[in-house]
Amino acid sequence: MRTSVVDVGSKTVRLVVSDTDGGAPLPVHTSKWRLRLSEQVTPGGPVPEQAVRDLVEAVTEADRTATRWGASGPLAFATAVVRGAPNRLEVLRTVRNRTGVELCTLPGEVEAELTFLAARRWMGWRCGPLAMLDIGGGSLEVAFGRGRLPDFAASLPLGAARLTHEHFEDEDPPSPERIRALRRRVRHQLRDVAARIRWEGPRTAVATSRTFQQLGRLCGAAPGRHGPFVERRLTSADLRVAVDRLAALPAAERARLPGISAPRSVQSLAGAVVAHTAMKLTGLRTVTICPWALREGVLLRHIEDGPAWWAEITRLNEKEAAGPEPVPLRVAAARH
Repeated sequence: MRTSVVDVGSKTVRLVVSDTDGGAPLPVHTSKWRLRLSEQVTPGGPVPEQAVRDLVEAVTEADRTATRWGASGPLAFATAVVRGAPNRLEVLRTVRNRTGVELCTLPGEVEAELTFLAARRWMGWRCGPLAMLDIGGGSLEVAFGRGRLPDFAASLPLGAARLTHEHFEDEDPPSPERIRALRRRVRHQLRDVAARIRWEGPRTAVATSRTFQQLGRLCGAAPGRHGPFVERRLTSADLRVAVDRLAALPAAERARLPGISAPRSVQSLAGAVVAHTAMKLTGLRTVTICPWALREGVLLRHIEDGPAWWAEITRLNEKEAAGPEPVPLRVAAARH
């Protein structure tokens, strides 16, 4: 059996088609469409009409690709960039009507739970009480647990793209004062969550997301071509050095550093500040970079709990969208 996932993130729409018969999602095909929604949507602002048109086309093509690979689904979700938009329901309804794909948004805490599940399955039970950090474009997810799902999960508006827009938009590179102001904000918003993690005293800590993967590579971890089974670790001390290294360069020059891709070079500094501050506040000196994250968590939950749990998520989205009919977006049908 093959199952597909479509992930609408801050930078790309990603499709993963996986074999799921064996109890673990084994990828057989991946595709991505670069939309860069975070560059078109200001934090808390609406998704513009052109971005919705592009999203419709990307989801349409992802659905066709999944069908060509013999996959059911897709399980389609959008993260913080759509979740926080005031026209979120109109966007979801437009995508559904134009493509037939039931795109939904996941609450931030649910994203944290699913990412934790993926990390738990990747690391195994031997890792014991587990803390998880995940930096996306719009939010930071934190979780801790001793079992399959976390005992505690939180989502905070501390994503790398969001903070870059709000703190570094007009300075490249930003001044030390701007960086200190960003650190103060992260410390303030993360204070209570970090206190809970310190109190729990995790035995193992993992970090997921492209932000952490690229920071790990910058700090000397093995490149991606070595495969997912090479252990990659990142220390708070190495991150402190990485923050200073990134802060000294404009975005165009950061893209020349190991691991820092051109599309993410602008937000790499904010991501590094969040990562370092989060590790310091939570008392995590070292994290293991986990290649599994939210997409794998969705697939694992689907494998382990069956389709009913996803049907409930989409039902809640549909119920919320069943209020007064919004003014339709003027979006052309996807090209066939």
